[in-house]
Amino acid sequence: MTINLAKYPLLANINCPDDLRKLDQKQLTKTSEELRRYLLNSVSKSSGHFASGLGTIELTVALHYVYNTPFDHLLWDVGHQAYPHKILTGRRDQLHTIRQKDGLHPFPWREESEYDVLSVGHSSTSISAALGLAVAAEQEAKNRKVVAVIGDGAMTAGMAFEALNHAGDIKKDMLVILNDNEMSISENVGALNNHLAKMLSGSLYTGIREGGKRILKNIPPIKELASRAEEHLKGMVVPSTFFEELGFNYIGPIDGHDVNGLVDTITNMRNLKGPQLLHIATKKGKGYQQAEQDPIKYHAVPKFDHTETSLPKSAPSLPTYSAIFGDWLCKVAEQDSKLAAITPAMREGSGMVQFSQRFPKQYYDVAIAEQHAVTFAAGLAIGGQKPVVAIYSSFLQRGYDQFIHDVAIQNLPVLFAIDRAGIVGADGATHQGAFDLSFMRCIPNMTIMTPSDERECQLMLNTGYQLNTPAAVRYPRGSGNGAELPGVNETIALGKANVIREIDQNADTEVKVAVLNFGSTLTQAKIAADTLNVTLVDMRFVKPLDQDIIKALCNTHDCIVTIEDNAIAGGAGSGVNEYILSQGIAKKILNIGLPDSFIKHGTQAEIHQELGLDASGIVEKINQFITL
Repeated sequence: MTINLAKYPLLANINCPDDLRKLDQKQLTKTSEELRRYLLNSVSKSSGHFASGLGTIELTVALHYVYNTPFDHLLWDVGHQAYPHKILTGRRDQLHTIRQKDGLHPFPWREESEYDVLSVGHSSTSISAALGLAVAAEQEAKNRKVVAVIGDGAMTAGMAFEALNHAGDIKKDMLVILNDNEMSISENVGALNNHLAKMLSGSLYTGIREGGKRILKNIPPIKELASRAEEHLKGMVVPSTFFEELGFNYIGPIDGHDVNGLVDTITNMRNLKGPQLLHIATKKGKGYQQAEQDPIKYHAVPKFDHTETSLPKSAPSLPTYSAIFGDWLCKVAEQDSKLAAITPAMREGSGMVQFSQRFPKQYYDVAIAEQHAVTFAAGLAIGGQKPVVAIYSSFLQRGYDQFIHDVAIQNLPVLFAIDRAGIVGADGATHQGAFDLSFMRCIPNMTIMTPSDERECQLMLNTGYQLNTPAAVRYPRGSGNGAELPGVNETIALGKANVIREIDQNADTEVKVAVLNFGSTLTQAKIAADTLNVTLVDMRFVKPLDQDIIKALCNTHDCIVTIEDNAIAGGAGSGVNEYILSQGIAKKILNIGLPDSFIKHGTQAEIHQELGLDASGIVEKINQFITL
């Protein structure tokens, strides 16, 4: 894809931030306009995260204009907002490849650019890392500056507040920019705050403040009175109290779309000592009306015609597993008022929109706080409620201690509906659900289920919901296959597998192979099993394993193969291996799953094919193994 750079005369000549810094400040407004148009044209033609980047155009320009990146360290939280940063740091002409296999990473990524200081994907990590860098910069003594940009959503996580508390305590030089894209500033208030920000960050005010503190430091009552007066004055016009109490000097809120105001304020703040917090107000989707009006819908977009008023309608398809889960929640809530559904800020992604509207008193969005979500569920369970935690596989990693300490040890009836399990695709290594079977399987008191289609998914949700112990149902990103859904009271027997096909005894088969499948890989495993004429079993349960069927298959087959969309290390196949070894059975075993490496971005189909988890790859792996 090519974009005519002649339409972007300033941006065309910015191949790195040094080029940006050569411009006169008066040219930054025009530069920002070109950058916004370029982002709109590029992402609309290639797909990708959209609304967040439109909201950080002016901030990105101002930061790279004021700071000497990459010597100065600039950290972006999460990274949805970092597309403009990629454009200005030498990746403009590759932006159309973002989120595609072998293309640009969807988030800041250290391997990709020296300007990407911290590889990110999960939220709320920037302040902690920035503080570490600030400590290192002080030791280095080269006057290196450190800036972290964090969105208001990411500020809802406990980790962000832990970092703020530590930073305010040890008083290192750093700037945290709170990108508040929910707050609306009217023109007058915005102008007032811009003026105040320049004043409060300027040398005159800070000089008077620091000089006054020095003069009064030996007169404690007067010093305290002066400090209170300063806080009262600032508190009348800016919401500074909270951050000031944590030890930060607070400036703002200011208009995050006034690039010259940002440059002036950030320039003033660049040389202030100690931890600084600049609060800016931006509009998510800024400059594209449809994205401004519906930033959630335009958070990540397919290819679309930006001259049209809406995104293209996707072709009719089968319901996603997320939608199947949301449907199940509603059906259960209709007959059980004790159901409590919990999400860590992923209502849309987890298919809970309808449920939240129909059953608001049974719906809890705890914000980006996975640890709290799990222990909150534990409290609900102790109190006699029936909690269901809807959470992405890679996000559950962040609540692992609570999973063990607050749910499993106490053997509480909490059901984990684990979405995005296995390969997720374009979001890459930080989002692949590669480890949940491995990190859950070792925990006592757990029941772990892996549905092969949407009917099995709801059957397992029913089963887990009715258990009086911790349970997890893990299902993939994507759609089901159209299977008929069960009633809400239908359950399945614990730890019992399903035989899908048996070897055709009339066929000429030298080596008898039994394939044990766990989860959504069953469709491809079935094609492979038919091709090879092998026995195929849908194991359904990772814990408890159907030990009887494993033992029986070992008695009648020469080779056991396990298949899962999870890391081989410690996964479901490892559980099969452990059982066979514990029984003293000598048997050839092949484990097929995800390798011992972090898996980059690409479509699910591309990655499954590359890793040999599609039908042809499974056939090839089995053929190679049985000839060893």
